[in-house]
Amino acid sequence: MKLFKCQNCGQVLYFENTRCESCGYPLGYLARAMTVSALEPDGDLWHAMASPERPLRLCDNAKYDACNWLVDTDGAATLCLACRHNHVIPDLTIPLNLERWKLLERAKHHLFYSLLRLKLPLKNRIDDPTHGLAFDFLADTPDAATPKVMTGHDNGLITIALVEADDAERERRRTQMHEPYRSLLGHFRHEVGHYFWDVLVRDGVRLEDCRAVFGDDTLDYNTALQTHYQNGPPANWQESYVSRYASTHPWEDWAETWAHYLHIIDTLEMASAFGIKVQPRISKDGTLSAAVDLDPYETADMTTIIDAWLPLTFAMNSLNRAMGNPDLYPFVLSPAVVTKLSFVHDVIHGRPAP
Repeated sequence: MKLFKCQNCGQVLYFENTRCESCGYPLGYLARAMTVSALEPDGDLWHAMASPERPLRLCDNAKYDACNWLVDTDGAATLCLACRHNHVIPDLTIPLNLERWKLLERAKHHLFYSLLRLKLPLKNRIDDPTHGLAFDFLADTPDAATPKVMTGHDNGLITIALVEADDAERERRRTQMHEPYRSLLGHFRHEVGHYFWDVLVRDGVRLEDCRAVFGDDTLDYNTALQTHYQNGPPANWQESYVSRYASTHPWEDWAETWAHYLHIIDTLEMASAFGIKVQPRISKDGTLSAAVDLDPYETADMTTIIDAWLPLTFAMNSLNRAMGNPDLYPFVLSPAVVTKLSFVHDVIHGRPAP
């Protein structure tokens, strides 16, 4: 994620801000310029100070305080590029649903920032009714006999259980599943990884290359899932997988690795935006130094990204420990995992297999 600033007063802004805390100007996110912009009113429309040549409107979901993205007025669309991928949203007349949905939307928009930065193909269900990317945000029913909503992916349709936006419930599930990390953004990154396996690997003529790195995806998925939940991961799983769940099946290994790839590049971009320098990093001659001064979304070599990431995680984890908190990034990137991350990087950037 980049840093943004108010074009009116220069105040540093968060991606989610809707109003500048310094000068009071309303704000909106301009996806084609990939920037948060101060807004000047023009009747019922707005002019973005970052790109004032044409009027814009706010996404319809702005009325719920669920979106701050801008929409061009030269078409019929009333939803922004990210919100057009919504398929089902919960009953917003229920206050708890509304509050949880807003948290899901915040995570989803953060995801779309990365997908757009990576220039990935983003067809919605209007563009591609059978396999476009779409989201169902579903609440459990009050009936205890009804099965609970399960987060997952099916042919481009990603379901996110609304209850995941409840911090206490998410922590309970994290502990129950023996996970060191569980977040809404992590769910989005993982599930969209399944979608892009279909788009970039299966349909992108990279299937055999992927199998050489991640294993045979023709193994029965349901059987693999049952085996994982009954027996747990293999004893040496950290040598080959980024997480316990990644060891379940090659599809989950890809999705977990994809999610971590997005974790890494987005965090590195933020560190670079702040001009963070990390010391120490252990080098061959024993000296210790590192500077995060790259654009990970445009960096061609995954080794360069990893070389910046490892010392940054050591620093972040050390800071968290100093506050008495768990590691911010509680994962080990073994050589095998780095190879998988490199494959994801190459597939995203359209590079052929070596």
